[in-house]
Amino acid sequence: MSSTRRKIVLGFRNVGARAVCLASLAGAAWIGGPVHAQQPFPSKPIRLVVPVPPGGSLNLYTRYIAAKLSEILGQQVIVDNRPGANGMIGADIVAKASPDGYTLLMGATPTLAISPTLYAGKIPYNPLTDFTPITLVAKAPSALASHPAVPVKTLKELIALAKANPGKLNYATSGAGSGNHLMGEMLKAAAGIDIVHVPYAGGGPGLVALLSREVDLMITPPPTLIPQAKAGKIRLLAVSSLKRSPAMPEVPTIAESGYPGFEATIWYCVVAPRGTPDPVVKRLHSALTAVIDSTDFRERLAADAASAESSSPEELSSWIKAEIAKFAQVIKVSGAKAN
Repeated sequence: MSSTRRKIVLGFRNVGARAVCLASLAGAAWIGGPVHAQQPFPSKPIRLVVPVPPGGSLNLYTRYIAAKLSEILGQQVIVDNRPGANGMIGADIVAKASPDGYTLLMGATPTLAISPTLYAGKIPYNPLTDFTPITLVAKAPSALASHPAVPVKTLKELIALAKANPGKLNYATSGAGSGNHLMGEMLKAAAGIDIVHVPYAGGGPGLVALLSREVDLMITPPPTLIPQAKAGKIRLLAVSSLKRSPAMPEVPTIAESGYPGFEATIWYCVVAPRGTPDPVVKRLHSALTAVIDSTDFRERLAADAASAESSSPEELSSWIKAEIAKFAQVIKVSGAKAN
């Protein structure tokens, strides 16, 4: 072979080798591209769905948490109000969202623990299998109040009066099937009394009914009742939490008033769609607990007679399961129906 021909052949071989090398590098880059392109979570805004209208305690708490999370995570956390169907519309949106951590739900007792039984066969999601638990956020008790004309000053006296007059006393709540309604049914079962439930379209109308003596009693969150109690217009008889509230330490719990273990609270939590990756859950859990366990958040809730409480994802999962079972039993025994 001539020297000229040998140079041409070697040149083609070198070009071919370089082409193979470049093709291999390109293939490696293509295969590894998605891995190297992944960005630390979060890399874009997060949507926090709250299944209630603007206004009210849950909405205010959610907006506070969102603002603090934005600071910690370095990405905007946007509150998206999606009310309707006892919270089921908002919850269903999250249940069907992409499991990437960018759509979260501020869940609550009605949405995750009461609706599965109250709307059996109609609820579009399963609270135990369609969500990834992240953390508990808070618990808020209900309070039992009476009109001053009702001749009782303690829960014990109320129970005695109710037993002496079955079916004669009544109590207002913000609606049939609400957490406050079911707390009343729990008390009726525990104490063996017969008092009549009168549902109203919200806590405001119920309070007006109590103040005018249209009803004898009311069960609702303490912030609605505390100002009226201080003015002497109603009497606070008991709270439904296991411990007394710092916002009204003089008011005993139902548990210490003769019914040990009695607890009926409205609770809030954050969950993500099923299948959200563990590293994302851990990042969100770390950021959320930093907010929930902060002194500022605890003081904000304490002013409303609520308590800030974080949890592990596993603890939240067990809590939701237990609450579903508890309220299912209450609904079954009482025959409670939704509005």
